[in-house]
Amino acid sequence: MSAVQQPVSSSKLPAFFFGHGSPMNALEDNDYTRAWQAIGKALPRPRAVLVISAHWYVGATAVTAMAQPRTIHDFYGFPQELFDVEYPAPGLPELAGEISELVKPTWVGADVDQWGIDHGTWSVLTHLFPDADVPVVQLSINALKPLEYHVELAQKLSTLRDKGILILASGNVVHNLKLVDWKAQNSGTDWTQRFDEAAIRQMAENPSDILKLLEHPDYNLAVPTPDHFIPLLYTAGLASVEEGKAKAIIEGYSLGSLSMTCFGVGTDDFSCVKGMNCATLPRDVPSDKTNT
Repeated sequence: MSAVQQPVSSSKLPAFFFGHGSPMNALEDNDYTRAWQAIGKALPRPRAVLVISAHWYVGATAVTAMAQPRTIHDFYGFPQELFDVEYPAPGLPELAGEISELVKPTWVGADVDQWGIDHGTWSVLTHLFPDADVPVVQLSINALKPLEYHVELAQKLSTLRDKGILILASGNVVHNLKLVDWKAQNSGTDWTQRFDEAAIRQMAENPSDILKLLEHPDYNLAVPTPDHFIPLLYTAGLASVEEGKAKAIIEGYSLGSLSMTCFGVGTDDFSCVKGMNCATLPRDVPSDKTNT
């Protein structure tokens, strides 16, 4: 841990969607991970981070409610050094209870011993909060619910931002592993770019109508399964409550069929965006390993 710890912020915190890409981003030094580090340095210290990760996609709505969540290595075929990564952030059971009360009558279960911190979460948080000293709570994605449910649940969660909670969604706007092109290290296909650009426009202009993207002609290619797309709906729901928009703060592609675009809500005065111009980072940040 750091010798000097920031006080917990009393101001309203921003919210984010991170295109997390390959698990190897936890270890790699590239333009994306450096931008994530810059965001972490610019953030006020949150009381906790609530993460909606594409990799906790189950048949129920639940929050992690253990005091010390385990680090989950939910992938295969990667170097041993990635399996050796531990992200020992504490949990915050009291926040899990607050969430369950906040969203009633929507039911949210308390997971005290099953899940933990999966790679959709820790591959990003290792750069945002490398000391692992900010409590982490994960919210599952309920695979049995319609897409509208996730937008509405996010809206119910929005007041947490006033209580020192950083809400972070982790997925990918475009995520088609079957069409990955290992030679297209730093680029996206035409359809990847078209859908990603449509998502950027929709989030900037009318995030409350984010499901309009389902009508896009490239939707089925970009979103063959909903798990990595649904986290975006949470950020859209948060944006629709007050600010009314979400800014693309990082843009880019990887391996042809993956988007690495990240969005921020409430980031107009965010020093990383202004000072580093994150939205115009080069789009040459591939991983030579697969995205899971």
